[in-house]
Amino acid sequence: MGVSGPIRVVVAKPGLDGHDRGAKVIARALRDAGMEVIYTGLHQTPEQIVDTAIQEDADAIGLSVLSGAHNTLFTRVLELLKERDAEDIQVFGGGIIPEEDIAPLREKGVAAVFTPGATTTEIVDWVRTHIRPVPA
Repeated sequence: MGVSGPIRVVVAKPGLDGHDRGAKVIARALRDAGMEVIYTGLHQTPEQIVDTAIQEDADAIGLSVLSGAHNTLFTRVLELLKERDAEDIQVFGGGIIPEEDIAPLREKGVAAVFTPGATTTEIVDWVRTHIRPVPA
């Protein structure tokens, strides 16, 4: 028997980055699309983010990173999910991420990376299609 109810997404701002407008826009777009969104606020550690995702029974974690620490922060979240046997929680994200860093992040397990210019519609559609898709 599958999971029912809306898709649950934790939207998080890891690290020391203090700019959260984009994360709030994405959180609102996902919520307006009928998903349950838990926004963790600024300056979250990877441990806090993973704890929240597990406690909230999230289907996905959306990370917003503008600080340049994306390689470290995404990797640490993925490591913690593996350590806590929660790899079914998919990780996606975006921010100021150089093109050359996207493929290595995807190889580590980041499901999708959205860069500046991605539309909220594109992100919502991706989440609907890839996070707990509804069987036909």
